[in-house]
Amino acid sequence: MPSFPVTHDSALFSPPELNPAAWTRASVRLLAKTLGEFAYEEIVEPVPAGDPGNPDRYVLRLDDGSALHFTARRGAYGSWRVSAETITLDGEALTDPLDFLARGRRLLGLDGATLGHLIRELSTTLAADARLDRTALTAARLADLGYAELEGHQTGHPWLVLNKGRIGFSAGDAARWAPEARRATRLPWIAVSTDLASYRGVPGLDTPDRLYARELDAEVLDTFHAVLRARGLDPGTYLLLPVHPWQWDEILLPLYAPAIAAGAVVPLPADGDLRMPQQSIRTFLNTSRPDRHTVKLPLSVLNTLVWRGLPTERTLAAPAVTSWVHGLRDADPFLRDECGVILLGEVASVTVEHPLYDRLPEVPYQYKELLGAIWREPLRLPPGERARTLASLLHTDPHGRAFVAELVERSGLAPLAWLQRLFASLLPPLLHFLYRYGTVFSPHGENAIVVYDEQDVPVRLAIKDFVDDVNISARPLPEHDAMPDDVRSVLLTEEPDFLTQFIHSGLFVGVFRYLAPLCEEQLAVPPSEFWALVRAEILRHQARFPELKERFELFDLLTPRIERLCLNRNRLHLDGYRDRPDRPHAAVHGTVPNPLA
Repeated sequence: MPSFPVTHDSALFSPPELNPAAWTRASVRLLAKTLGEFAYEEIVEPVPAGDPGNPDRYVLRLDDGSALHFTARRGAYGSWRVSAETITLDGEALTDPLDFLARGRRLLGLDGATLGHLIRELSTTLAADARLDRTALTAARLADLGYAELEGHQTGHPWLVLNKGRIGFSAGDAARWAPEARRATRLPWIAVSTDLASYRGVPGLDTPDRLYARELDAEVLDTFHAVLRARGLDPGTYLLLPVHPWQWDEILLPLYAPAIAAGAVVPLPADGDLRMPQQSIRTFLNTSRPDRHTVKLPLSVLNTLVWRGLPTERTLAAPAVTSWVHGLRDADPFLRDECGVILLGEVASVTVEHPLYDRLPEVPYQYKELLGAIWREPLRLPPGERARTLASLLHTDPHGRAFVAELVERSGLAPLAWLQRLFASLLPPLLHFLYRYGTVFSPHGENAIVVYDEQDVPVRLAIKDFVDDVNISARPLPEHDAMPDDVRSVLLTEEPDFLTQFIHSGLFVGVFRYLAPLCEEQLAVPPSEFWALVRAEILRHQARFPELKERFELFDLLTPRIERLCLNRNRLHLDGYRDRPDRPHAAVHGTVPNPLA
């Protein structure tokens, strides 16, 4: 169903959020974020304005010599927190980040192609922000929402300026498929010949029939098989998977046309379940049957640095990676019993080759991630527990109230006590996987899920996205000796001094760097006490496992300085918008002081 009325005259659709007040409100907020994150990554280098009455006042000279002034608080890891209402250009208020890009394009070191695409991505991000503002809820109302509903109110990656660019989507597509649209939908399925498609599953789901018996009602499965038989095709030689309607129309119909013509790919009806897109856009939670799996589908949209497809070899390996990670947890009493960590496994997958692209290693990687599906375990919690992504703690409502402040008030705990419970829920399982097994997740705000008790006190961690975001130590460890070859071949490896970056940049820089100033402003917790609590939790864990002393030194989280990973710099200066055969990675630029040292 289209997201706006179909007309038969010259009338055009205009979203209600595109009005001056809404646009200015979203613009000035994004301009402040742009200045802060670009300064953090040293894309720009503001200098003190020399105002004795305001030592937090900074100035930045643009290409034409004009002076952009703003007030900013400096924070952990050398971060900048820019006050939106203080931004001026030669004494006049500046609210437009697009104007900043144009006026500072040489300062920013942008070539023409990058600038053109950057303006498009920034405009689209602003439009999405304005849409979110129009339906924003108070922190109190957000705290009452379920996990799936809360996701549709999140504002995106806190570090990446262009966090909702979604290149490939039209305005109508965004109104239909973006998470902030909050529209549940029924997904169509396709059948793909086993000449092109491969199935993998964990024990218990080791055959596709076992998966389909859990995911599809019997009458739906019968309908799918009847469609194949009506075309003279044997259902036993086909695999079934859902497909994103946008991907089918925009990508698969053109690029798999020969396979569709030959009957190797057969479109099927939608199943009966409603599913809701989550923050990653390509992941859908089943809202009709929450006991059924979450499904992750490729989407050839460029968003937050990469095309959001499903790499072939990683999709194939997802269940094997899940089995290995689950095996580590299940055999470790600390992880299993004391932490109660929930690992939302990617338990089944269907991988579909492209008959031509997959044989051409030099073609852009987006053409090798076109079709497939991964089924992830749903989040099952006992009565009295509830879950929210870690990212939600960074949310601030239209009245300026932080979501974290709402939860702390509901808990009845003092802010420091609540934060200590938060860190005690998050850090021990992550640290244990790092120190004991030389294995890290990427515990950024979307992958890390905080589980709370009935009083909204954090009690444990759930984590997801293994095959894309699990990395292991490049230095051999005895704990890796029993790793299956198919897992070893697909997991990325990093040297020990960089492996810790996944916790630093994913959690400490990527989440706590923003959470600490919120706690200072709204919970009266000074940054020094915030970071002291984090450090104390790390030291408490190390004292709990003194036999791992050599690992604490090998994977040193308390080193005085760490490398500065950069996400925005990648788009502006390294990869831009060019096609490449491999996925890009975060840039490294200099070092920053470690507040945990």
